Amino acid sequence: MTALDAQRWLPEPVKDSGYGRTPFQRDRARVLHSAGFRRLAAKTQVHTAGSDDFLRTRLTHSLEVAQISREMGERLGCDPDVVDVAGLAHDLGHPPFGHNGEDALDQVAQACGGFEGNAQTLRVLTRLEAKVPGAGLNLTRASLDATAKYPWGRRPGIRKFGVYEDDLEVFDWLHPASLGDRRCLEAQVMDWADDVAYSVHDVEDGLHGGDFSLRPLLDDPAERQALCADVRGVYSDEPVDVLEAALDQLLADPIVAPVADYDGTYGAQVTLKRMTSALTGRFVASAVGATQSRYGTSPVRRYDADLIVPSTVRNQCALLKGMALRYVMRTRRAEKERQRTVLIELVEALTRTPEKLDPVFRPLFQEAKDDAAALRVVIDQVASLTDPAAVAFHRTLVATAG
Repeated sequence: MTALDAQRWLPEPVKDSGYGRTPFQRDRARVLHSAGFRRLAAKTQVHTAGSDDFLRTRLTHSLEVAQISREMGERLGCDPDVVDVAGLAHDLGHPPFGHNGEDALDQVAQACGGFEGNAQTLRVLTRLEAKVPGAGLNLTRASLDATAKYPWGRRPGIRKFGVYEDDLEVFDWLHPASLGDRRCLEAQVMDWADDVAYSVHDVEDGLHGGDFSLRPLLDDPAERQALCADVRGVYSDEPVDVLEAALDQLLADPIVAPVADYDGTYGAQVTLKRMTSALTGRFVASAVGATQSRYGTSPVRRYDADLIVPSTVRNQCALLKGMALRYVMRTRRAEKERQRTVLIELVEALTRTPEKLDPVFRPLFQEAKDDAAALRVVIDQVASLTDPAAVAFHRTLVATAG
């Protein structure tokens, strides 16, 4: 890594603990010790946080993404702490109630540029976390760039983006315009690790929680086709027949087929864990192998190479994500509507009564230059809440008043 990669947005005094820690090791520690990282323990991954001791939260998901990122990146030649930071930090901007909460906040944030979890992550890292005034955690350029999963601003017709307009100054510093939409290798590694972790683990959680079974997919061709149609519409550009072939191969796999009749017993849990471990290892090894086949086995990092993911494993990963979407996320409409109402009404109430904002956000609201900037402060406040804190705040501020 170069001196440019190790630069911070705001210069800091040299800090020597006597252990020779690198700037990127310091970055990792800053994320691990941040308030935003702790709050992930009570934020929804797929299932509502706290609903079951087995199920993942945003915190456990982030730890898993970091572990996968670190090992995959290190095998390619990336600085292990940089990819670790990206995995730990990638969801810091996600609001209460998972992607459902993200959609709700986007709906009420249109007047200030919308809401997107990845753009909010950049905002948390560079502005909102209380470490270095005016710079958030003040991470190095390389670590911030590694978290830039979508290195562009809001665009018509594209839901995902990575920076709000009023954060463009720091974004242009960490990801110069000359790079365009290209992502550094570390960001690509983190992105694939994220896909691998939540596709495999969300299915594991869904099977263990009794939300669905693989048995109908094995027994019913129509259900397999319906799943592939869902995946084609959301997670993949492949034709349905290609996805069906990939699904048939996946379901027939000796490590997957035994999970079809999962019943929660100890032996069944061992079989399920064997499946998740094997699929994770396979998806990672395929990407590492394909990338090294393209670029060679010498270490690569930053903009030396792009991560190559074979279509076979990408399709299988998309199918697993489709299972979580079809059998878990789409089945709790009433619960999701209640969650959306909580967040929307919180934003509306805090905009009317800004004196109820947290002491951290209250002065920012008072200093806002216009209504859009004031709304962004309210969005920042609501996005920072955990699931239970959002419910409790809504009960105090809205439900009781009503």
